[in-house]
Amino acid sequence: MSQKIDVVVIGAGAAGLMCAAEAGRRGRSVLVLDHAKKPGRKILISGGGKCNFTNYDVSANNYLCQNPHFVKSALSQYSNWDFISLVSKYGIEFEERDHGQLFCLESAKDIVKMLLSECESPNIQFRYQADVHSIEKTETGFSLHADTDVIECASLVVATGGLSMPKLGATPFGYKIAEQFGLEVVSTTAGLVPFTLHKEDKEDFAELSGIAIPAEITANDGTLFKEALLFTHRGLSGPSVLQISSFWKPGQNVSVNLVPEADIDELLTRSLEKHPNQSLKNTLARVLPKRLVEVLIERKVFADKPLKQYNHKELLSIRESLENWTIAPNGTEGYRTAEVTLGGVNTDHLSSKTMECKSIPGLYFIGEVMDVTGWLGGYNFQWCWSSGFVAGQHV
Repeated sequence: MSQKIDVVVIGAGAAGLMCAAEAGRRGRSVLVLDHAKKPGRKILISGGGKCNFTNYDVSANNYLCQNPHFVKSALSQYSNWDFISLVSKYGIEFEERDHGQLFCLESAKDIVKMLLSECESPNIQFRYQADVHSIEKTETGFSLHADTDVIECASLVVATGGLSMPKLGATPFGYKIAEQFGLEVVSTTAGLVPFTLHKEDKEDFAELSGIAIPAEITANDGTLFKEALLFTHRGLSGPSVLQISSFWKPGQNVSVNLVPEADIDELLTRSLEKHPNQSLKNTLARVLPKRLVEVLIERKVFADKPLKQYNHKELLSIRESLENWTIAPNGTEGYRTAEVTLGGVNTDHLSSKTMECKSIPGLYFIGEVMDVTGWLGGYNFQWCWSSGFVAGQHV
């Protein structure tokens, strides 16, 4: 069977649904193809099933991209406030959590239902479990072979996502399309992902699994995140670790302030005055989990003895050890648990205003398939809404 349509969107995720809704609103005939059985699978499992759909504070500073200015146009054309208005229009209740993150009160299903409602139009069609075999450039646009059909379209939008969470069907298909048309793909790696530890470190910290503490982690470029750190049976996780993982390179150490909310100098000085015979372990247990202090002592980060036996230099060293604790991750848990994929289609090939490929008219890339990665906190979904919206205005 042969079919002619204005716009084909490959991918029924956050960006693809947003783009389809906007293109359909402009009267364009749209066909959304996806190899999954249902739309919005990543939306449904995100945020523990509550979907952290955007953030109250969004700027270009919240994104990693080889071209740091690329995201500005799309974010200004369709902002976090625009999406918040859409959510409010549908009566979806939401809550603010730490650092301006917005989550559905009920379920992430509400966001998927909303997007599908926006796509309820006679000129928008969906086809699931679709297998696109090949794509060719034609004089009038593109020709796709999907299953046994040939589909002709004027505009082709690639919204295939990245490689994170392969159990949800993530594939490198979008990158292959880019490479087919001669576009560079910036090397990809897992982002917003827990760290694994070397064998000895892993064994030392394994019994702390499930313990979370406030922490401050600094990236090599000076970017700093102050959020919870979680010890796991594989290594380190928690919001601060996920954030820093996007800036980390194999072989680098990670520097952690284990006591960002405590004044260690004051704690040690006052404790020495009032309880000179108290052990260092019991003193530090006032600001850190006791078992963590014990592990640090076992690892000879510092010795344990009564406070009166430490000299001034040793006390300063204890503070330094806690505020600049360093550990060398063995790696990350990889795409299996990563929330996003770093890298992707090089944005130098794309118009920041429309997401259209500069050298191939009618070809668009949106969402995570591009070399744009947001911080943890709703920024990646916001990029999907913004990039999907602007592409939808031009396809």
